[in-house]
Amino acid sequence: MYILGISCFYHDASACLIKDGVVVAAAQEERFNRDKYSPVFPIQSINYCLQHEGITSYDLDHVTFYEKMYLKFERTIVSHIEGFPFTYKNFLDTMPLWLKDRLVVPLYIKDELTFNKKIWFVKHHLSHAASSYFLSPFNQAAILTVDGVGEYASATYGFAHENKIEIKKEISYPHSLGLLYSIVTAYLGFRVFSGEGKVMALAEFGTPCYIKEFNELIDVREDGSFRINLDYFSFNRGEKMHNKKFIKLLGEERPEDAPIAQRHKDIAASLQKVTEDVVLKMARHAYRETKSPNLCLAGGVFLNVTANSRILNETPFKNVFIQPAAGDAGSAIGSALYLYHSILNNEKRTTMINSALGPHYNLSQIEIILKNKRLKYTKTSTSEELTKKVAQFLADGKVVAWFQGRMEFGPRALGNRSILADPRSPTMKDWLNLTIKHREDFRPFGASILRERVSEFFEFDHDSPYMLYVAHFQKKYQGAFPAITHINGTSRIQTVRREENHRYYELISEFSKLTDVPMLLNTSLNDTEPIVCTPLSAIDLFLKTKIDYLAIEDFIVEK
Repeated sequence: MYILGISCFYHDASACLIKDGVVVAAAQEERFNRDKYSPVFPIQSINYCLQHEGITSYDLDHVTFYEKMYLKFERTIVSHIEGFPFTYKNFLDTMPLWLKDRLVVPLYIKDELTFNKKIWFVKHHLSHAASSYFLSPFNQAAILTVDGVGEYASATYGFAHENKIEIKKEISYPHSLGLLYSIVTAYLGFRVFSGEGKVMALAEFGTPCYIKEFNELIDVREDGSFRINLDYFSFNRGEKMHNKKFIKLLGEERPEDAPIAQRHKDIAASLQKVTEDVVLKMARHAYRETKSPNLCLAGGVFLNVTANSRILNETPFKNVFIQPAAGDAGSAIGSALYLYHSILNNEKRTTMINSALGPHYNLSQIEIILKNKRLKYTKTSTSEELTKKVAQFLADGKVVAWFQGRMEFGPRALGNRSILADPRSPTMKDWLNLTIKHREDFRPFGASILRERVSEFFEFDHDSPYMLYVAHFQKKYQGAFPAITHINGTSRIQTVRREENHRYYELISEFSKLTDVPMLLNTSLNDTEPIVCTPLSAIDLFLKTKIDYLAIEDFIVEK
C-alpha cells in the first residue's frame, strides 16, 4: 500500500511516501525550488518520492493532507470578524490566497496529480503527534505538540498506545507559545521562520531580567496551560502582531539592520526562559497524567534545542523522542502514518533509523558534471581511502564540503549534506560565520560525535541522532573545542552510530585516529540559501565560497 503525505501553503512545504507503513522517501520543496521555507504545492518533492519508488500517481492508494483546511478557514474568518474593522485590510490580503488554493485542496491535488481516489485530511496537531510517535521506538508514550497554530490548536498533550493516539487537552489560538516566540523574534529585528534559532542563540548572551514584563504578556499555570494577554497584541490588524502597548512595555523594536544592544540580548534571554519554563511544566503535567516513561515531542517549538535538553534532563521521563523535521515539514509524514495506523488500523511497525530520506545521485551523474565544469578531481577506489584523505584534510585545518548518500529530511544537516571542520580551531567559528555561512557572529556550530564516546567529552549520555539537544562539556574539556562551544559552555550535538551512517561514522573515526578527537564541527551545506540537494548545487556552492575541498560521493574536488 502506497500513501502520499503532503504539507504546504504556509511554510516548509514537503511530501513523503510510505509503503506498507514504512517511510521510503521524504523531502522539502525548498531543496528543489531553492526558495527557503517555500510554502508552495510541493510538486517537485512529490515527483521525487514517486520516482524513488518507480511508481506514478496511479499507483497511490491514498493521499493525505496535514491539516483540515475548512476548519482553519473557519478560525480565520471568525478572528477577522471579531477584530473588524481593524482587520479589514488583512482580510483583503489573505482571502485571495484562500480562494486560489487553500479552499480547493482536493481539486488542486486531483488536478496536479491526476488522482481520483479519496483524499484524507488529518488535524494539524494530530499530524504533529503522529509524526513523532509512529516514528519512535515506543509502543506507548505521552505526546506533547507545541507550535504557532494549526486549525485552532496551538499546543496539545495526549497519550498514544499501539496504533491509537488520543489528544487529551489542547490550548487554542490566539493563545500560542509559538506565536509569542515568533512575535518577539520579529520585534528583535529577525525574520520569522529563520530568526527563531538566532534568538535562541542570542539568549545566551543576555540575562533574563525582563521576566516581570513577560509575566504581563503570558499567564502560565502550574500544568503548563497559559493565556496570552491580548491587550499587547494586534492579531490580523496589520503587518506587525505587537502593538504600541507592547512597545511601551519592552521598549522600541529593533530595526533589522540595527546593532544588537544588551537590552535585546536580555529580552531574548527572558523569552527563552519563559519558553523553557512553560514546556517543562507541560511535560511534567503530561507525566503526571499518563505515568508513561516515554515522551514524544513535535511542533516547531521543539526545534528549540535548549528547551528540549531541559525536558530530557529535568522531567521524570526516561526516554524522549523528537523526529528531525519536528515542524510542519514533518507533518506530511505524520498525516500519512496517522491514516495508515489509526484510521486504517494497521499495527505500528516503523522506527526511524536516520533522516536520509531524500535524493541520491550515482557516480556517473556526478562525474559528468565534474567534467563539464572542468574541475580538478580524483576518484577514490574505496570508502576507506576517501575517509582517510578527508580526515587528514580536516586535521590539517581545512574546511570540507561533504556530500554523501541521500539528502536528509528536516532542517539539520546530519552528515550527508554538511560542511565539516576541526572543532579544536580557535578561529574556525568566526571564519565560517564570516566567509562561508555569511551570518551573525554570535551563532554557534554543532558537533557530530561518535555515540560510544559522547559521555567522555560531554555531561551527556543519550542518543541525539538529529542534533536536537545541547550538552555541557566535561570540566577537563571546557575551552578545548572553541569552534563548537557556545558562550554558555555547551554544544549542540549529534551522536553518530555506525549502523545509522556508516561512511560518516568512518570519517569521524579516522579523524579520531589522527587527533584523538572523536568529533567534527558539522554545519549545513549551504550559504544563505536552502541546504543543497543536487551535485550541481553542491559544486556551485563550493566554487563560490572559501571551502577548501568537496568530497562528493567517491570524488574529491579541490580548487
